[in-house]
Amino acid sequence: MNLPLTFSCASDLRKFLEAERISGKGIGFVPTMGALHEGHLDLVRIAVEENDRVVVSIFVNPTQFNNSIDLEKYPRTLDKDLQLLADLPKVIVFHPTKDEVYPEDDKFQPIDLNGLDEVMEGTFRPGHFQGVVHVVHNLFQIVEPDNAYFGLKDYQQLAIIKWMVKKLNLRVSIVECETRRESSGLALSSRNLRLNQKEKEDSTIIYSTLKYLQSNYKDLSPLEAKHEAIAFFNRGKLELEYLEIVDPVTLKQIVSWKDGAVCCIAAYCGEVRLIDNMIIC
Repeated sequence: MNLPLTFSCASDLRKFLEAERISGKGIGFVPTMGALHEGHLDLVRIAVEENDRVVVSIFVNPTQFNNSIDLEKYPRTLDKDLQLLADLPKVIVFHPTKDEVYPEDDKFQPIDLNGLDEVMEGTFRPGHFQGVVHVVHNLFQIVEPDNAYFGLKDYQQLAIIKWMVKKLNLRVSIVECETRRESSGLALSSRNLRLNQKEKEDSTIIYSTLKYLQSNYKDLSPLEAKHEAIAFFNRGKLELEYLEIVDPVTLKQIVSWKDGAVCCIAAYCGEVRLIDNMIIC
């Protein structure tokens, strides 16, 4: 098995990619925090189809964790990750230290996120999205990709990254990729590694709630549909943190149905926090 070429030094990666660009190659980028699963690999496969070279970053970003215990318990499986990427052509891995991503001369300045960071995840994880845009901005500066690939499972994060790119006029195309799910409907997540089989079964209430809402919203207002969905969710065993039906661009709660309206859920299965979403109409 030939493991992918791996860089830990940002300057070395820049030199390598500059030579690739000079030879006319387009660069794709898939940022991850490791503990790779088929959802990540879907992103990488799409990137491989659309680019001459694909950088996969593996970096557990401390600035986006509000809970130090959550950061400590976040799975780190670098050897397995490299093996999973070994069969994919065109892929190189960037596995930096914190100092490589956040150098002493870091020029990033916090940006106004237009209120996108003040709802849902932002309510329960203050400062989280400033950490996300900081790390993604810095990784973009290192990799300078033509295209960057993100999963729709992290819907709010994706909306915020698209806003950042527009706000800072960054020269990168953001490519949205569908959520990969287990056969039960549970969205694939690195955090699923912390769930036992019974907890995985209990967690399917998230997907069931989203499908229930998608099938039953038409005769209800968004507020009525939200209440119905919460009641359905509460038949399960998870602890609901929030369930919101929002505008797909502004992420604000809607009072009447519109194309692309999305329901976002966050819930706890024991100590493990899970998120998911689904476009309702």
